[in-house]
Amino acid sequence: MSNEYRHVLVAVDLTKDSHKVLERAHQIADRNHAKLSIMHTLEPLGFAYGGDIPMDLTSIQDQLDEHAKHRLAEIADPHVAKEDQHVVVGMPDTEIHRFAEERDVDLIVVGSHGRHGFALLLGSTSTGVLHGAQCDVLAVRVGKKGESEE
Repeated sequence: MSNEYRHVLVAVDLTKDSHKVLERAHQIADRNHAKLSIMHTLEPLGFAYGGDIPMDLTSIQDQLDEHAKHRLAEIADPHVAKEDQHVVVGMPDTEIHRFAEERDVDLIVVGSHGRHGFALLLGSTSTGVLHGAQCDVLAVRVGKKGESEE
């Protein structure tokens, strides 16, 4: 069995640290001649507000989606082809797992702030990705001491 990776997925939160996470994933994909996909997950607005808002959030969700696609393209170009840049709506760890399983991803790369030990990797997202993944997960350390975080 080969330990080469064939499809690397980098999951980003669209902060300035996303470039660092993508760079690490790009190096690994390059070395392994692997496909590289990048994704960002938007939580649905209705979920964020408990579904109690008496208005249609579709147009706002669409605007957020467009903004996220634009920001993802800024981060991903020129390393990741347009068709391999994905913005999805849902819960991040669930959507990352679904994407990885549907597209035969064998390495997921995420950012880790490492603020308070292993359990708090990038909040709950990295931890959720790690625990439910059917493939390898690489947590790239970002936001080192002394750097300002946005």
